[in-house]
Amino acid sequence: MFIRAVLLTGLVLCPTLSGAEPVAVRYPEGSVHGYLALRSLDGKLLAAGDLVQTIRGGTLTSRLVYRFKDGSIDDETTVFLQAGSFRLLHDHHIQKGPSFNKPTDVTINAQTGEVTVRFTENGKPKVESSHMDLPNDLSNGILLDLAKNLSPQTPETKISYLAATPKPKIVHLSFKPDGIDSFKSAGQRNKAQKYKIHVELDGLAGMIAPMIGKEPADSEVWVGSGGVPAFIKSESPLFLGGPLLRTELIGPVWAQANSEAK
Repeated sequence: MFIRAVLLTGLVLCPTLSGAEPVAVRYPEGSVHGYLALRSLDGKLLAAGDLVQTIRGGTLTSRLVYRFKDGSIDDETTVFLQAGSFRLLHDHHIQKGPSFNKPTDVTINAQTGEVTVRFTENGKPKVESSHMDLPNDLSNGILLDLAKNLSPQTPETKISYLAATPKPKIVHLSFKPDGIDSFKSAGQRNKAQKYKIHVELDGLAGMIAPMIGKEPADSEVWVGSGGVPAFIKSESPLFLGGPLLRTELIGPVWAQANSEAK
């Protein structure tokens, strides 16, 4: 979810890769309503995030919407299962507005393999549809759910992701534990497991990318450790060539009128 765009830099160089094993469910997801902030790494607030996740009959539906100050929208709705392992069923991801240099609308039907990409080229709307052999561990829209279910004792976990450049490609993300960081919540010191996320560029593509400035920067995600894991923050790009941005949970700031009424 929050780190879903980590691999959108340099993917034009990536070959199609075979899928890995789906991530096992260690901590089942439930109904959630979360509030998020998207900031630049220097702390400037860019967008407010709203996450709503519901469960019905074993099927989970998650919608994450970022509303930017400049009017841009990043809107992703994902449907998935968690029976033993996580399994993506459907994903619809829209990015539009001045914050996105290449607005896109991508729909993935993981059950049928149908992928549709709507984009604009030379000022004209275009639609590319294709049928793909999608891997069972496809992670679009559920990357954060998967990150919370990784074991820090596992040296590396590889996860498949479909990226539109605009031609859809399957790539691998490598998750590796990267130490423990401390943070405070209401004055209480807590710990978070940090994961480094690397986009794999195999073979010749991997050798050429650094030379032409196309190697994607590694992203990071922090998951609260101890008991049930919780998302703390992530730092990743939202689009091809975009800067690393920070997503964090936020607490309420009450209106002044409410304070005065008390």
